[in-house]
Amino acid sequence: MNRQEAKSRIEKLRKEIEGLRYRYHVLDDPKVTDEVYDSLSRELRTLEGEYPKFKDKFSPTNRVAGKPLDKFVKVKHGVRMLSLNDAFSKGELRDWTKRTEKILSSVKSREKTTYFAEIKFDGLAVSLIYEKGVFLRGSTRGDGLVGEDITQNLKTIKSIPLKLRSPFPRFIEIRGEAIMPKRVLEELNKKQAKEDKPLFANTRNAAAGSLRQLDPNLASKRKLDFFAYDIADNPELPGLVSDPKFNPSQKHSGLHRKFRDLGFKTLENYELSSDNLHEIESFIDKIEKLRPNLPFGTDGVVVSVDQLSFQQILGVVGKAPRYMVAFKYPAEKATTIVKDVIFNVGRTGVLTPVAIFEPTLVAGSTVSKATLHNMDQINRLGLKIGDTVVIQKAGDVIPEVVEVLLKLRAGKEKIIKIPIRCPVCGSGVEKRSIGEKSNLESTAYYCVNPKCPAKNRRGMQHFVNIFEIYTIGPKVLDRLKEEGLISDAADIFTLEKSDIDNLERFGEKSAENIINSINDHRKVSLSRFIYALGILHVGEETSEDLAEHFGTLDKLIDAPPDEINFIENIGPVVAKSVHDFFHAKENLNYIDRLKKNGVEILREAKKAAGKLTGKTFVITGTLDSMSREEAKSKIKQLGGKTSESVSKKTDYVVAGSEPGSKFNKAQKLGVKTLTEKEFVNLLSNE
Repeated sequence: MNRQEAKSRIEKLRKEIEGLRYRYHVLDDPKVTDEVYDSLSRELRTLEGEYPKFKDKFSPTNRVAGKPLDKFVKVKHGVRMLSLNDAFSKGELRDWTKRTEKILSSVKSREKTTYFAEIKFDGLAVSLIYEKGVFLRGSTRGDGLVGEDITQNLKTIKSIPLKLRSPFPRFIEIRGEAIMPKRVLEELNKKQAKEDKPLFANTRNAAAGSLRQLDPNLASKRKLDFFAYDIADNPELPGLVSDPKFNPSQKHSGLHRKFRDLGFKTLENYELSSDNLHEIESFIDKIEKLRPNLPFGTDGVVVSVDQLSFQQILGVVGKAPRYMVAFKYPAEKATTIVKDVIFNVGRTGVLTPVAIFEPTLVAGSTVSKATLHNMDQINRLGLKIGDTVVIQKAGDVIPEVVEVLLKLRAGKEKIIKIPIRCPVCGSGVEKRSIGEKSNLESTAYYCVNPKCPAKNRRGMQHFVNIFEIYTIGPKVLDRLKEEGLISDAADIFTLEKSDIDNLERFGEKSAENIINSINDHRKVSLSRFIYALGILHVGEETSEDLAEHFGTLDKLIDAPPDEINFIENIGPVVAKSVHDFFHAKENLNYIDRLKKNGVEILREAKKAAGKLTGKTFVITGTLDSMSREEAKSKIKQLGGKTSESVSKKTDYVVAGSEPGSKFNKAQKLGVKTLTEKEFVNLLSNE
């Protein structure tokens, strides 16, 4: 890679990562897995290291999360709020301590490192500013550098003191977690159910949603709680060190005692400071056993180097401190009965089996589908339809089946068989090797049809755009296909909210927006439906001509090529393409599935005669007073037609600013051209 290529790649990576940060942390609309996100970030950091001249202080490698929402006033943090790296096993925790000790080994004559363990709350991280002991301002983490001012909402939390207990420094910033107790969530969901409102999936979502309410009275009714866990000392302000009346602790565990002295709640019974890692691991095991009965939600334990002087030596790398790590507990599990197994087809044609079961609560969310990955996995599990299984919510994917409870079999279970025909297009299915490991061949099954609609990502994106389901972009489509949730556009109309909000980086609100958009666009005019099918040579205008002529889809399907060719502006090539499409079995099956899944095709109304009836317009260039789509709509409302190409049959070419080759062709053919002003006058005066 040369310098210019590196510069271009760095710019693209920055733009993409910032976009992902914004969607995840601001819009609650995740687009990719954490692994993809982290992989892109690693690549960017590597390139910036290799090409230091292209470093930029605004690079996402110097930031955490994304921009804050505009609902509240933006607040700049004096000391940025960080995220934590995760450890998913005790082995990873030990590796972290080894790296830590290696860095600290350069410090001569030092005391032995001690570690402090505390519960990781499942809530919303917030910052509280106190000046002269008075609560001045509270804000969310936001992007780590800039958050949202939620002071009024935080003042409703009784465990946050409005005035600190003495002695206190002139200026202090307390970091902590706003949470919703489990009992409060239970009461809230009962109320939501009575009012026929959506339920909150867990305490974290409920706490975050409560603090993002513009009305403090609503936040007050949610009965939130707060636990302090850190102090941010801003060297530019007269804070901890400079105030002789307040003696800051030299250890992180000491800060927790300071919190209690100042008037904050902490969890003395759920904290441990030790220089013995085995004791820290025992503490983690203890909390795991207590976890189901704790009054609040927690998904792990935060372990940090206790000595603050050592924390300064270790510092921060990327988005996280090196002196602190979050130990995460294994994914939660539940049992259910497999009612059916369906096969979805991915972009490459691979068939992915998906288990269907009764809606089941796991890890705080209700799910009704679980991935089975492939037939090898089904065989390893010995799974049959009707089996009682253990499902696990695995974080960044839809839940998966991890175990079959063989002793609960009734003898009526059915063997799962791979389809001999593609469930989307009806073509054959073949078995292919996908690599070897330890001499064990792994296989997958593929649709052999290169033109299978399930493989046509561009066609699917065209479909959702024409249906105006704009909440489903290319990356959302890819993710849904990768997880085996959809094969083609017809499957989109079978999605449920629980299918989406179980995916990592897909928040409850974004899942709700996607499902609402799908449900709001199940009804479509015949012309839009034809256009959405992506028939070769059939654009928007031809779709309108077909819909206007036939009126219903059934009449179009039954039409012979000659009748289609008879329609004005449709030639023999287009007529053959339309006829062939509606006589292909896989296309008719696809249309039937769309109808079965709730798509309603409205009969095309005959256009009323208007003052532009019989006139064809082509629009080129940019219009100042309206968009092209608005201009086309006005023309059609008055009985006229629009086209994308200029010919002798064109009546008018509307030329906006910077018109293209269509304007030149119009002049060459002698077609009348209109300025935007003349076009507007034509619409209103003719």
